[in-house]
Amino acid sequence: MYNLSANSLQLSINEEKGYISSLKIGNKECCAGICPIFNIRFRNKNGDKLYINSTEATRVSATSSGIVYSGFGGAFDELSVKLTITTDEAINWQIAVSSVNSEYAIEYVELPKACLPRLIDNDKNGGKILFPYDEGILITNETLLPRYEPEFPMSGAFFIFPNKVCSQFLAYLFEDVGLYIGAHDTKRAFKGVDFYPEDKGISLQMRLYSGADFGDGFESDYPIVWKACTGDWKSAAEIYRSWFENNLPPKVVKINENKALPKWYKDMPLVVTYPIRGIHDMDKMEPNALFPYTNALPILEKIKNATGASIMALLMHWEGTAPWAPPYVWPPYGGEALFNEFRDKLHKNGDLLGVYCSGFGYTKQSTLIDSYNCERKIEEENVLEGVCHSPENKPELGITCCPYQRYGYDICPASERGREILNEAYSPLFEGGIDYAQILDQNHGGGQYMCFAREHSHPPMPGEWMTSNMQELLSEWNDLAPNMLFGCESAASEAFIGNLLMSDNRFELNYPYGTPVPVYAYIYHEYVRNFMGNQCGCPFEPKCDTLRYRLGYSFSIGDMMTLILAPNGELMTHWGTHDFESAPNMELTLTFIKNMLEFYNEQAKKYLYSGKMKLASNIKCENITIPLFRGQPQITLPRLLSSCWEAENSKAAYIVVNPENEPVSFSIDNESYTVAPLNASLIIK
Repeated sequence: MYNLSANSLQLSINEEKGYISSLKIGNKECCAGICPIFNIRFRNKNGDKLYINSTEATRVSATSSGIVYSGFGGAFDELSVKLTITTDEAINWQIAVSSVNSEYAIEYVELPKACLPRLIDNDKNGGKILFPYDEGILITNETLLPRYEPEFPMSGAFFIFPNKVCSQFLAYLFEDVGLYIGAHDTKRAFKGVDFYPEDKGISLQMRLYSGADFGDGFESDYPIVWKACTGDWKSAAEIYRSWFENNLPPKVVKINENKALPKWYKDMPLVVTYPIRGIHDMDKMEPNALFPYTNALPILEKIKNATGASIMALLMHWEGTAPWAPPYVWPPYGGEALFNEFRDKLHKNGDLLGVYCSGFGYTKQSTLIDSYNCERKIEEENVLEGVCHSPENKPELGITCCPYQRYGYDICPASERGREILNEAYSPLFEGGIDYAQILDQNHGGGQYMCFAREHSHPPMPGEWMTSNMQELLSEWNDLAPNMLFGCESAASEAFIGNLLMSDNRFELNYPYGTPVPVYAYIYHEYVRNFMGNQCGCPFEPKCDTLRYRLGYSFSIGDMMTLILAPNGELMTHWGTHDFESAPNMELTLTFIKNMLEFYNEQAKKYLYSGKMKLASNIKCENITIPLFRGQPQITLPRLLSSCWEAENSKAAYIVVNPENEPVSFSIDNESYTVAPLNASLIIK
């Protein structure tokens, strides 16, 4: 038996059989079953998958620093896998896989794997998982979360870092103790970060993609860290934040030190997003009442006067090609003259212009506008040389996250042809005098998709090259458009924060699966701020006016608020709404935003602009229930929105937001307070 300990963490490995037999935090046994310590997937040159794991080794030897496994039979009989396990305040794991038969390539390794109790609501033996997915979520029932096994072609919903998973850690939390599992990888390589059923429990997954060629070995040059924490999610996030702050990605600096940021970034503009064609994504793409572009100015002016906000008009369906049909967006629908007139009038009024783009897809056929077809262009311009290839080394159609908008391919920006296509498509946009472009909408988190091509200038297996290539490309675009901020769908994964300084933080997508928690703001808010986004896919029942609640959540964690307009100037509950009979209350919403901006400017700016979240007492208040749509169960949430920030002299600054039209009471450390209707309070303790 191989035994290790680090502070209150105690581990026993049955090295001969290749699994962890005991995992204790203090006196609490956390091991619920058996699973291999590691799992490795290979690809042969036909693209077939082959697997080995630690339980299959016929030769095992323990060393002073770890365990060596070999003798896996067949083509892998000479393969050796060395686990290096060291201890300090944590247990640190690394893996080295020897070179393999030249007909095979290592696609990924998974380690270390331990079987922990299942997550079943109200089961005293089960815990909860902190998952940095779509900003952050606490999961108490794993059956509610859809399972997405990352494969080619990729989807934006995969549990991949750096994509929709923003940070390279997760944690298993009991009521009093927890296990933190983090990849302390300064290069932020492509990884699967996930959890899944295993034997009698679940296993937390760190899947390390090799970036290898056929015949190569693989060695992790960073540790997977296991460390004990408390049962509070902030305790686990604090471990990762401490590592992050000492190992910043390229171009990442604190907001207060970032000279690349425009003045308006601090002013918290109100984002107002709307389409200029149709009223939703599957509508007829005919001009609506907000086209020509200047038709929106009276509506925007009304919102500006009612709230005191500067406005960022963030346009959808504005592309002159077809809506959501990347990569070609320019010229704008209706021509540059109409677009530029709108831009110039916004700027004259002290307001801003932004646009949605759709990332790294290459549209073969728009399903919104039949006439937009690029089949001839694909053939004549050798486009397939620059698209993502399957494991069989073939260019194949991708699976976009919105197939009802278009179908086509995914561009590989690490290929020479792919890079040419993207630069050609987006260069005119960079010269358009726009303030913001969500240039990677539908590339969640800012990452690129898997490509297995053997003729591109990258290895045939996914890996670290994907991250470094994206950082390089986005840095080039930052230099080409120094006065424009870029963003992506979902908040930017940490590898790309330095390039994507304002993104669409999609906290609302997590409500059906657990409790959204601001992991993203807790770790990264000193370095980046985001906006609430168009709330596409919001799971709340549209007939229930929850817009102020969602605005309050975003505001309380320091993000910019967002309104979504219908062409008649009324509010949408969220983008994608088809039924406008239950529109949010305009008067109450604008009053709430006005009060929030006054509170921000008069009391809370130093916290909500560039502050650092604090591990502190939670506020206590009444709960409310909100129904979800499509027959999902209703959820219970706190009546107030709150956050806590570091104040002077080690004190805590509590920001408490009341989106309701009546006063609401709350307490902190048994002291009672009341926050006024449609307002916020700042409590220093």
